[in-house]
Amino acid sequence: MLRFRTLTEHDYDALAALDLAAQRALDPAFDTLPDRERESRLSTSLPALKFYERSEHSFVADGEGGLRGFVFAQSVWQGDRPLVFVRTLALAPGLTPELVDEAARGLLHAVVKSAYDTAVYEIHLPLTAELANAARAEEARVVGQYGVVHLGTRAQTAPGERLRPE
Repeated sequence: MLRFRTLTEHDYDALAALDLAAQRALDPAFDTLPDRERESRLSTSLPALKFYERSEHSFVADGEGGLRGFVFAQSVWQGDRPLVFVRTLALAPGLTPELVDEAARGLLHAVVKSAYDTAVYEIHLPLTAELANAARAEEARVVGQYGVVHLGTRAQTAPGERLRPE
């Protein structure tokens, strides 16, 4: 059984370890990437952790044996209304499919509830494999696709499928 709660300073080391393990699971060549690329893929630098701890929309999935996942989200002002933007969802490698689903659903639901509690009624999230079922459970709508443009040399090593000009 997982418990979903806000993150605290006491979670920082466990979050960094989970983030690193998740990145290594996503890309077995992670440790061979240039330093700058490895740092860019990790979400748990000390400044990031302090920011997301205060965001009111970031949570951890705590289970037997420690943290099983986290979601980092933040409120973003759009000029006429706020929205909550989910930046990262990371899950511990090796979880059973049931725990992956429970963790992703619980973490996204915590974000949805926190957004509602702060009178924010729009949540944007990348539709990753881990978030797809959770997004369905929250009755999300698909609007276009989510793309990231990396500028400079990072464009050579950044994760994701590159869109090619036609």
